[in-house]
Amino acid sequence: MFIHKSTLVLALATGAAVSLLMATPSARQDAQTPDQRVAALKKNLADGQAALRKYEWVETTVLSLKGEEKSRKQMRVYYGADGKLQKTALAAPPPPPAPPPSGGRGGRVKSKVVANKKDEMKDYMEKAVALVHQYVPPSPEKIQKVKDAKKLAVTPDQSKVKLELSDYVQSGDKLTLVIDAAKNTLAGLSVATYLEKPKDTVTLDVQFGALADGTSYQAQTTFVAAAKNIQVVIQNTGHRPLQPTR
Repeated sequence: MFIHKSTLVLALATGAAVSLLMATPSARQDAQTPDQRVAALKKNLADGQAALRKYEWVETTVLSLKGEEKSRKQMRVYYGADGKLQKTALAAPPPPPAPPPSGGRGGRVKSKVVANKKDEMKDYMEKAVALVHQYVPPSPEKIQKVKDAKKLAVTPDQSKVKLELSDYVQSGDKLTLVIDAAKNTLAGLSVATYLEKPKDTVTLDVQFGALADGTSYQAQTTFVAAAKNIQVVIQNTGHRPLQPTR
């Protein structure tokens, strides 16, 4: 569940985006025309994505339930020759000691209930991960669909420009992109959506960082499923030049 920036900036080229950008004093003071900004941002994102392909890094995923950490795993992540993300599990921490067996029928029933809850949690998280991947990275085709449906809003905010895409994957959801107006870089990304039912809300927040050479990357992604009291935090650290596959 990793985020990499692509042609999402084409959304800025719509007439609605232009009118909103020109409607505020901060936008009128912008030295760049909308076309220039789009071109500069597209180049920045393309250059950044190309630069990131030269690196590998460590992805740490922590799953918490009701505020208590339940699992932690680490993966080696890099781009393969086909341009797709590759993930290889690193040494896993030792599993927690198994509880002593309980005798009698009551113990067997309790063990079965625990096993069923674990299966339900695994199924839920698999669905949640699949849903997140529909938002991250953003899809050019879905962005085009939102544009055509006139469900894109662009709001200048001092040094930032905010893009809000409604009904991006499903009715009632929202994908928000925050652009650094001066650098034409993606400064933040958030998602408000739901899993299966509207009341089963889930949110996603992505913070970006920059490597020593200026390459932008997803520093931390936080996924929250309020209805299930689940939080998943993914951190990307330890970036280094890509090593030969081992």
